[in-house]
Amino acid sequence: MIHQSASPLCAQRYDNYAVAVSTTPGSERPLSALPSIRARAIAFAGILISGTAGAAMGYLMVDVQCSGSCAVPNGIGMFTGALIGASGMSVVAVLALRAIGEWRELADKETRTS
Repeated sequence: MIHQSASPLCAQRYDNYAVAVSTTPGSERPLSALPSIRARAIAFAGILISGTAGAAMGYLMVDVQCSGSCAVPNGIGMFTGALIGASGMSVVAVLALRAIGEWRELADKETRTS
């Protein structure tokens, strides 16, 4: 008996737990820890807002302490504040998105078993 290998495009897909996932269009969606697009957009907007707030705080903190020509120090304060604010919020956003994904995955597993 001759075995023909399947094309890579027709290969069986697997989820994170090495369980075969159906690829037919009518089947239920596979389990995924990926958060929704809305949640990712909200997280991105939060990062932008916190970066802007950090830039304002950095600018104002340097502006209060500086006298005379302070364009460069104000710019450095703005950049540093924006970097700290955005990086801090990005950590929070990643943790929140992971939690949302795990909650959805657990809820999907629970509904499939019942």
